[in-house]
Amino acid sequence: MDKKTISTAAILGMIAIILGAFGAHALKKVLNAEQLVTFETGVRYQMYHALFLLFIGLVPVLTSKAKTIIYNLVLLGVLLFSGSIYLLATNELTPFFDFRIIGFVTPIGGLLLISAWAVLFYNITKKSAKN
Repeated sequence: MDKKTISTAAILGMIAIILGAFGAHALKKVLNAEQLVTFETGVRYQMYHALFLLFIGLVPVLTSKAKTIIYNLVLLGVLLFSGSIYLLATNELTPFFDFRIIGFVTPIGGLLLISAWAVLFYNITKKSAKN
């Protein structure tokens, strides 16, 4: 599980850097300032959670079950949160589909990311109480 978690962290981190560079260079020419800030928010949260997964993969105090739960929450959370933000920020560039109809998934993704941190907190405090 640790190898999978760290590999996923590396992939999410690479994609965040690629999308950040894409936003700073290519999208800067076609998005307004507000849309660009929105896009950058998606990139920032994706990178935060890539680093979070890296930490989860490396920390030895968590059980395999806790790591799996956190991994799944983070992966789905990033896909829904950052993914929907990317689509919403670039909505005007895709005239064939209005991505505003999927805007409701952004807070669901955010809740999943918060839940991942809550699972970490619960498991760390549970471990501390036993020691």
